[in-house]
Order: sequence, then C-alpha cells, then structure tokens
Amino acid sequence: MILCRRIDSPVGPLMLAADDSGLRHIEFRDNRHPVNRGDWHGGDNAILQATEAQLAEYFAGTRTRFDLPLAPRGTEFQLRVWQALARIPHGSTSTYAEQARAIGSPDAVRAVGAANGRNPLPIVLPCHRVIGTDGALVGFGGGLPVKEFLLRLEGALPTRQAGLF
Repeated sequence: MILCRRIDSPVGPLMLAADDSGLRHIEFRDNRHPVNRGDWHGGDNAILQATEAQLAEYFAGTRTRFDLPLAPRGTEFQLRVWQALARIPHGSTSTYAEQARAIGSPDAVRAVGAANGRNPLPIVLPCHRVIGTDGALVGFGGGLPVKEFLLRLEGALPTRQAGLF
C-alpha cells in the first residue's frame, strides 16, 4: 500500500508517497507530469517521517546527502538515469550530455532529458542539478524558479545581491 502525506517546504507544498519498499514519489504542487494517485492512501510511516525530517534539514542547509530507502518505478533506462543523478555532488551541476555519457549512452541526450523530466523523486534524486550545455536552467518538473532556488540553496549559483550599490 502506498501511503502519502503533504508537507510544507520553502518551495511550496510537497506530496510524499512511500510504501514498505521505500520512498516512491515527491511531487510539487504543479508537477509537470502528474502521477495517478488512485492507489495512494493518506497516512504516515517511518519512511515518510524520515523524508520530511531530511528535507527539513536540507532546506535548513544542514544536509547535503539523503539517506532514505528509495523505490522509484520506471524503465531500465530511466532507473539508470535516476541512479546517475544521485552521483552529482551537492553544490555542483552537470549537463544532460554529461549525464548521457555517465550512463554509457552518449547519443541519448534527449532521452536523458526526458527521463529527468519523469524523475519521481526530485530533490532527493537531484535532477535540478542538471543544466543545459550552455549553463541555462532548463527542464524542471517543479518549474524553473524552484530549480533556481534549489541551486542557490546548494551554492551552485551565486546568491542574488539586492541592488547594484
């Protein structure tokens, strides 16, 4: 059974979903690719509690790695892409081309982008750390303002200065 609960965060409400095998989903309020929640039930378990606690630490700037049982569902290719996301260090970025090379499919840049877009565990599997080859912030299911916020939080982008003087 998949249990779910909503939590508040600095990037808006997040819906967490987990079953006994691990964390299955983290959804933003306006997810680009909504999930069928037909088999989800409101509730709580140790995985959801740990996820909420670790996300709070992440947003407070005291956690740089997540230690959660993960259970994303996807194709073999998607799972390889999502595993590669976990290897991008906190405070760093990678490009879609670098991710394609990292999974041994250098010609699959567009497919890597599509798999990132379907990542069911954003933030924990940090697809926000993947940017365009030219450094542009592109393609994030939670929206580009959220991607920018997360990268600034991690120090991967300079903090904004108020005013010029």
